[in-house]
Amino acid sequence: MPRAHIVGWGKYIPPQVLTNDDLSRMVDTSDEWIITRTGIRERHVAAEGETTATMAIQAARQALEGAGIRPEKVDLIIVATATPDYLFPATACLIQDALGATRAAAFDLAAGCTGFVYALGVAAAMVESGTAQTVLVVGSETLSRITDWTDRNTCVLFGDGAGAVVLQAGPENGGILATVLGADGSGSNLLMLPAGGSRHPASHRTIAERMHFIRMQGRDVFRFAVRVIPAVTRQALTKAGLSLNDVTLFIPHQANGRIIEGAIRDLKLPPEKVYSNLEQYGNTSAASIPIALCEAVEEGRLKPGDVVVCVGFGAGLTWGATVLRWTHPQPAPVPTWQQFLRRLRYALVTIRSWLRHLWWKVFLRFGRE
Repeated sequence: MPRAHIVGWGKYIPPQVLTNDDLSRMVDTSDEWIITRTGIRERHVAAEGETTATMAIQAARQALEGAGIRPEKVDLIIVATATPDYLFPATACLIQDALGATRAAAFDLAAGCTGFVYALGVAAAMVESGTAQTVLVVGSETLSRITDWTDRNTCVLFGDGAGAVVLQAGPENGGILATVLGADGSGSNLLMLPAGGSRHPASHRTIAERMHFIRMQGRDVFRFAVRVIPAVTRQALTKAGLSLNDVTLFIPHQANGRIIEGAIRDLKLPPEKVYSNLEQYGNTSAASIPIALCEAVEEGRLKPGDVVVCVGFGAGLTWGATVLRWTHPQPAPVPTWQQFLRRLRYALVTIRSWLRHLWWKVFLRFGRE
């Protein structure tokens, strides 16, 4: 049976930075207060015109280019996000069009901050079953658009960004070895966006009551996370036939420094085996693990044969862990002429997309069934 191997990776971080000192001029907080309670020093915020889709497209292009795979070879695109561009169509469909991935099916997956781990599990199952050969998995979020910047308990936590990986069928002795997923809907009220869905559609009341912003019961989420991270990590390693001693790198969801510290203390993992970029980016929800994974590879923290554990937890409540054996080396630098051809190809894809949109307008106006 083939396994799903990560053969390409990429990320996009919006340039605009919001520091703790910037926040201290917006709400009653301070750099010391934020660092002590969260471990976050700054976060990146999407600029006007940047969306979950536009950031995901940048990360996806980078991942595909690193893998040396043309978009038309992709069979499936899964986008994990809690902040889609629209309720429908799926953000994955916007990305499919922008990439020119003409053969790919596409859908969004909503599992809160655990979304990327859920998406990896789904993608791996599709590859292992033979349903798909090449899958693009993206985690992308613009949490700044649903953050209440007057609430100091939540606004200090979140940032924007996107990360992506390309999965492809490969030998059984590597790739994604095991995935464990879980959920407990009885905790759904602990972390939620109350309005905007069918229960509370947008109205004067929902806007006045600020129901379109994240609401979180922080202490309860903290207790849940510190308990579930070690448990699901051990379950996934057991399923993979491995132990904590086999782990080369542990990449947890980047939510809160104290949560990460509590979890690794329970697991008795040495600090050098844990990757964290929380200080620079804050909590980017479904994007946090792929961004961290991408940076770990860029920094030389992973080499073929290494065992990686990615663990997520979030709204739902949901949780999950994936164990994988890294098999792909760093890609060689791309020659300038190839970079030019890629830019040209995407320019042509943009023109094709415009023509397709025009065709639909003409068809809807003059066409007949």
